[in-house]
Amino acid sequence: MKILVTGGAGYIGSHFVKSASAIGHNVMVFDNFSRGHRESIPSGVEFVEVNLLDHKNLLDSLKKFEIDAIVHFAAFAYVGESVEKPEMYYNNNVVGSFNLINTANECGIKKIVFSSTCSVYGNPEFVPISEEAKIAPINPYARTKYMIENILHDFDKAHGMKSIALRYFNAAGADPDGAIGESHNPETHLIPIILQAALGVRENVFIFGDDYDTPDGTCIRDYIHVNDLADAHIKALKLLEETNSSDFINLGTGDGNSVKEVLSVCEEVTGKKINYEIVGRREGDPARLVADNKKAKEVLGWTPKYNLSEIITHAWNWHKNQKY
Repeated sequence: MKILVTGGAGYIGSHFVKSASAIGHNVMVFDNFSRGHRESIPSGVEFVEVNLLDHKNLLDSLKKFEIDAIVHFAAFAYVGESVEKPEMYYNNNVVGSFNLINTANECGIKKIVFSSTCSVYGNPEFVPISEEAKIAPINPYARTKYMIENILHDFDKAHGMKSIALRYFNAAGADPDGAIGESHNPETHLIPIILQAALGVRENVFIFGDDYDTPDGTCIRDYIHVNDLADAHIKALKLLEETNSSDFINLGTGDGNSVKEVLSVCEEVTGKKINYEIVGRREGDPARLVADNKKAKEVLGWTPKYNLSEIITHAWNWHKNQKY
């Protein structure tokens, strides 16, 4: 299968590219490298510098290659930034994705796996969160993702374009061989921040609130290994090929860990004491976000392989070899 990966130089995209290439898929990458890293693309994988907002370049590039399916990762993904600059997010995420979907349809490409998010559920009424939960995004980033899901739904009805939207929870970890990992600027994700503190790159870690209705008072999240996510995207492509039907599926472990639990495991893995400071809550942070992953297991035949300790071990093996 010839797979086009948009945002294939980014964190999750690059891990998918590596995993898909390793099992024999013919993969090529479109990325504008605004936030991705060229060095994250495995050697031998073809890539083209394409901005999804540039319709002509996008059309020319898609016509040039015989693409069977698209895995669409390309997006801005900072919640806080989306609140401060919604116009940037609607333009990049929604307009860029529309251009991709519309141009793909022009070129006869009818299969897309879309990188969505559990953020579409907002502050959930029930945990664990199933696909039947109410859709109630509370920030522009999440709203852009749900808008794209709706565009895909409409293109399915009108043009027979089939898609699977994968709504995943907290991506974490790094490839076990240490070749690629998680690098954002600025870094906003908990595990990299803690590991940077362990390396002395940061003085301490801020914990946003310890008065939540959880066992230790800190927020609980469902951390899922980035390679487990890559595997789910591969399985979603196979499902599209076999069933030719659209769907949306949660991706998570089904288990949650609090901020303090993550901190404790990081200390165990690194062998270092990590300083932290309790500060005020962040607006909009739910106490618990944990996936009901029954549908992923039943429909995709997917079960996550890695636990929290393995996630942090793989992340640590990558971070401690980086130059900060």
